[in-house]
Amino acid sequence: MYFTLLITVILTAVVLVVGAYVVAKLIGPRSYNPVKGQPFECGIPTRGSSWLPMHVGYYLFAILFLMFDIETVFLYPWAVVVKQFGPMALFSIGFFLLVLVFGLAYAWRKGALEWK
Repeated sequence: MYFTLLITVILTAVVLVVGAYVVAKLIGPRSYNPVKGQPFECGIPTRGSSWLPMHVGYYLFAILFLMFDIETVFLYPWAVVVKQFGPMALFSIGFFLLVLVFGLAYAWRKGALEWK
């Protein structure tokens, strides 16, 4: 039963994505202009290359933010069912938080939280 549901969901997703792409190609505007392919900064032409290397600190901060943001998202369902599962729920969330604390300690020790 779940396998057929999975196949149905996957097929529906594929059909919707392909359908949206086909409809966009069929009814979308077709005006091609070389200016549209150029980088654009608030109406002012850019000087130099627009492909500038980004500092790795931005990516580290983003990954750490996502890690702790997802932690918060997982804490809400746990708080709803903690009374139903008793001590096992407390143990599992404790382990979950312990792994995240170790991840934070590792990032802190490696200097990922320092902006240089």
